[in-house]
Amino acid sequence: MSCNRSPDCYNEPLLPGSIRLLRLLPNEDKGTPIRCELFHYALQQSNKRTHLYDALSYVWGGSDKPRSIFIRQHIPTSGCDFTSEFDLPVTENLHAALLRLRDHYIERIIWIDAVCINQKDEREKEIQILLMAKIYAQASRVIVWLGEAADGSDQVLQAIRMAGGQELGNALNDEMTQQAVIALLQRPWFRRIWILQEVAAARHILIMCGPTEIDGHAFCLGIDSFKGFDKVGVDLRSFIHSVTYLISGAIFRPGFSISRSGRSSLEICPLGELMDMYYDHEATQRHDKVYALLGMSSDDLSKTNLLPDYKVPWEELLQRLVKYLLCEEISVETGGCGGEIVAIKSKGYILGQVFLEESYTSQNSRNGVDVNFKNSEGSARWTLQISAKSIQNGDIVCLLQGASKPTIIRPCQDYFRIIKIAARTPETIPIGGGYIEWPKLFLPGIPLTARDLLLIWDWENSLEKFPYLE
Repeated sequence: MSCNRSPDCYNEPLLPGSIRLLRLLPNEDKGTPIRCELFHYALQQSNKRTHLYDALSYVWGGSDKPRSIFIRQHIPTSGCDFTSEFDLPVTENLHAALLRLRDHYIERIIWIDAVCINQKDEREKEIQILLMAKIYAQASRVIVWLGEAADGSDQVLQAIRMAGGQELGNALNDEMTQQAVIALLQRPWFRRIWILQEVAAARHILIMCGPTEIDGHAFCLGIDSFKGFDKVGVDLRSFIHSVTYLISGAIFRPGFSISRSGRSSLEICPLGELMDMYYDHEATQRHDKVYALLGMSSDDLSKTNLLPDYKVPWEELLQRLVKYLLCEEISVETGGCGGEIVAIKSKGYILGQVFLEESYTSQNSRNGVDVNFKNSEGSARWTLQISAKSIQNGDIVCLLQGASKPTIIRPCQDYFRIIKIAARTPETIPIGGGYIEWPKLFLPGIPLTARDLLLIWDWENSLEKFPYLE
């Protein structure tokens, strides 16, 4: 006997270390409503990739035109096995992805954040965020959904595949193809901050755009050969290179680790470097500009106050972040139209300036940026990680009192703009007529003179109406 009800499909809470997976039911008719089932799944406590599910990486898209999918639930009771369906609204973009993913005959098992996490339960979201790196790392495949076909995307992906395989050396070099490639790369997926962790964790990536598919590694090889980046802004180049850098490097990473707090991490680099590289990516909730990067951080964040908690006001979270990256004793104020401008008052030491090497050609080199660190005592070579703000000749290297890493700043009238808030430390710096290793800089007797500094860390690239600067 089958009876229809409308229960909440999230009425059963998740156990620690568990996730929900979506069983996408097959249908030959594209016009048939999408029907699915949700079930609980316990992730293994190892990084062996034995989990036969796909994980979807996509942009939610606007919610002004929601579409329905139907979640089936089987509720056994005495004498009656109820089958109920719960009408779950999803965005139009996710609905389109599910239609493309639905097979005619075979069910598919997929993890999708908008469906597998109860979006009305903030605490569940906070707990599941800690598992995100593990969820994507243990998926058999990560599927990137760029959206439906448009602006010649079918032909473009074929040309990118051919260029990556060197089947046709100039596959991406004619004017019309270059414009179509740029249109594809301007899709919102490349700017979304959550996708960084999703592709970094993956070991196998399939990119889909409408009916066309391309392997993730082949996509990166093709984009690497693209000669049309001189026709786009620095921002787009930065977004694209950050994505291809993570996709290409994922197969060489050892996996993920589990911290004491239960957070899964890919341990790519310290949080400060991640913030410098990726703070300009987009998020629906500003908190996610921090939380989306935690799963890639090599820092031990178990004892910090940065773990996901959406009840913390954004301004307070941003102040916590700055104090963690620099030191607790500094004065921090936030402002700006979007609350993404930080003013920092602190004493600090001016260590020297940086100058780009003559052979330097691209701010987006995957190996970083080679610079010369210079002051009145001498010079030293220094390799810096890429960042959202490009380094310029003459940028200043300073060390704030209490900080352990240098900050790169740029003079702007009566304040300094932060270019890199927590740069990689140089091996040595010229000081006192010789060279000393960076850790010895903190020993007593090193001849450094402190000065008062006003630093501005601007995520909005707009300093208008900021009270410190009036």
